[in-house]
Amino acid sequence: RRPRLSRIYYNHRFFDYPLKPVNALIGLGFINSIGIFGSFIASKIRPYPQEKTFEQWVSNRFGKRLYQIFFKTYTEKVWGIPCSEIQAEWAAQRIKGLSLATALKTALFGDKQKKIKTLIQEFNYPRLGPGQMYETMAAKAKQTGAELLLEHKVIKWNSDGGRIVSVTAVDAKGTEHVFEGENFISSVPICELAKSIQPQADSDVIKAASNLKYRSLITVNLMMNCKECFPDTWIYIHSPEVRMGRIQCFKNWSPYMVPNENQSSLGLEYFCNSGDEMWNTKDEDLIKLGKAEIAQLGLADPADVFDAFVIRMPNTYPVYSLDYCKNLEVVKAYICGFANLQCIGRNGLFKYNNMDHSIFSALLAVDNLFGAHNDIWSMNTEEEYHEEISG
Repeated sequence: RRPRLSRIYYNHRFFDYPLKPVNALIGLGFINSIGIFGSFIASKIRPYPQEKTFEQWVSNRFGKRLYQIFFKTYTEKVWGIPCSEIQAEWAAQRIKGLSLATALKTALFGDKQKKIKTLIQEFNYPRLGPGQMYETMAAKAKQTGAELLLEHKVIKWNSDGGRIVSVTAVDAKGTEHVFEGENFISSVPICELAKSIQPQADSDVIKAASNLKYRSLITVNLMMNCKECFPDTWIYIHSPEVRMGRIQCFKNWSPYMVPNENQSSLGLEYFCNSGDEMWNTKDEDLIKLGKAEIAQLGLADPADVFDAFVIRMPNTYPVYSLDYCKNLEVVKAYICGFANLQCIGRNGLFKYNNMDHSIFSALLAVDNLFGAHNDIWSMNTEEEYHEEISG
């Protein structure tokens, strides 16, 4: 069981998240806080009549001024597009049940029923990270006789008569292999899946699939010869003067994630698009950038870094652009036309869900193989924390 502490870094100051009135008042100043409250009241008197965009949804619940301070800069770092071009659905999922009024009420009186997802204060975490779960799953699968083929990339899904009959994959050496099957479950990005089914789909499906976009993530991992640099599990960097979007302290997720109490590890997160300038930047230059920015923020001393490495993760976040729904519906209708193909996970369903929801979607898919009739597409991605109800 681990404590959850996250803060916002803005204007060279740290702010508690969830918001605490005294902390926000001191950090923003009395006059600015009065302006925020006035903006909030104005949003209640004259709210946006429609909530199609992220900007409209957040402004209606927090006021325009607080939206601009604590939401706009960070959100546009993550997505690389203006908040006015992001679907309100993303905000509804990620900030469910929270508004300025509920944040203030919870700060003063507590969230006794623990209903607000954004305000959860602690969570369960594997000693050595989530990889332990997947290693255990793999070991148990092998015990039942399953064969796991790693470093294989599926390049074609071969169909016949409304069913997938096989997949073509390339191994690490570039050799192609064909694998036949009766049922197929895919966590491949749905746009890639739709475009790689043979015979090829109609042009409208291919066009819709091409219009579905993912945001990618680069993590610069700095290994430090010092104790933990701050108490947070992660910090959201809202300051526009740095490119970094978020910082994680892995030791605060679990003390077993580092060799000893005198060392720590920071994960600096940079949001980008696969193939863009940031994505193609050399590792050594990304590490230099990370060191410079933690010094600029005053969070750590670059001299304490004794080693570092970079991880690039493509297709990390499905982009909820204003036109994504209509494109997804076209692709989804096409995919659902194959009776023995199910999609799962964040990429497969094109849903910005959490890890627990992604795992749950896979469990539902397997149940379907044994006669269940679960509609995975309608699974509410933020209905509840599965670790809360299963713990």
